Amino acid sequence: MTSTERSRNILITGGAGFIGSNFVHHWCKHYPSDRVVVLDALTYAGNLKSLADLDSHPNFRFVQGDICDRMLVSQLLAEEAIDTVAHFAAESHVDRSILGPDAFVLTNVVGTFTLLESFRYHWMERGKPTGDRFLHVSTDEVYGSLGANDPSFTETTPYTPNSPYSASKAGSDHLVRAYFHTYGMPTLMTNCSNNYGPYHFPEKLIPLMCINILMGKPLPVYGDGQNIRDWLYVEDHCSALDCVLRYSAPGETYNIGGNNEVKNIDLVHMLCGLMDELAPNLPVRPSKQLITFVKDRPGHDRRYAIDSTKLQMKLGWKPSVTVAEGLRHTVRWYLTNPDWWQPLLSEEYQAYYQTVYA
Repeated sequence: MTSTERSRNILITGGAGFIGSNFVHHWCKHYPSDRVVVLDALTYAGNLKSLADLDSHPNFRFVQGDICDRMLVSQLLAEEAIDTVAHFAAESHVDRSILGPDAFVLTNVVGTFTLLESFRYHWMERGKPTGDRFLHVSTDEVYGSLGANDPSFTETTPYTPNSPYSASKAGSDHLVRAYFHTYGMPTLMTNCSNNYGPYHFPEKLIPLMCINILMGKPLPVYGDGQNIRDWLYVEDHCSALDCVLRYSAPGETYNIGGNNEVKNIDLVHMLCGLMDELAPNLPVRPSKQLITFVKDRPGHDRRYAIDSTKLQMKLGWKPSVTVAEGLRHTVRWYLTNPDWWQPLLSEEYQAYYQTVYA
């Protein structure tokens, strides 16, 4: 494999979101001399507090803006001499896509198209440098649902998205692939399994359970709780993306998974046990008493599982954090950072919560 490791000017879209902010921290830590520019619209899931410790970093810049704003994107690419794009910006919550799919099509499809077009012209104007990269971060949900005994998703698994969210991500994936094959643009694409870790907005399963346990609220579990997900600790995901950017040839696609398939109900029980162990003065103990089964999500995919063999064999990456280790790190983070998550429990969030789980 050939390393493309060098000094970079990197634009990270959605860098104030969950995975994006973790990737920003990873990049600034490992490549402090690189120019890091974050573009984020600061919608409900974007949080500047996630990047607060980088304010004094000499090579860091934050810009509030929309990836659909072609003029802004083109201006940033030019004035910062961007040679690398790491594209995380997306609407990503299935429940919200069911309630209102419009934003998902706009951000995930139109926004990705805007970035691709802007970067294509920028790349051409710079003489098509061979070291430039456009990394598109996608999801395993584009592949649809697996049965209990089906083999894991590979990079050649046909796309069968089942929600407005996954359909919009599938559309963006197809655009990225087309820009490589049509224009020769140096694109890369990754499809990851469910991430977890610090800076995760409380609508998602793991932070939702942690926060509800601390507040003594019911722990809503969809259907029978037997849905299976492959859980990937976010720092492992960031190291995989780093590896792809540095070592992969353009046009490649890689699946990134944690090798941690867990049933939802088992995951909730694991979180309850950790919270009972680590959190003092819980309003309800044992916290598993709070588990409440609720009406299943429409079109709820039964199982996801990622085969990361290609990434491991070609680029030498593998996950390093077990789900037991990662969950313990994550629970500790939520216990020690209430100043990060408490302000997110706004009236809008409470209204959304009631709509979904009432």
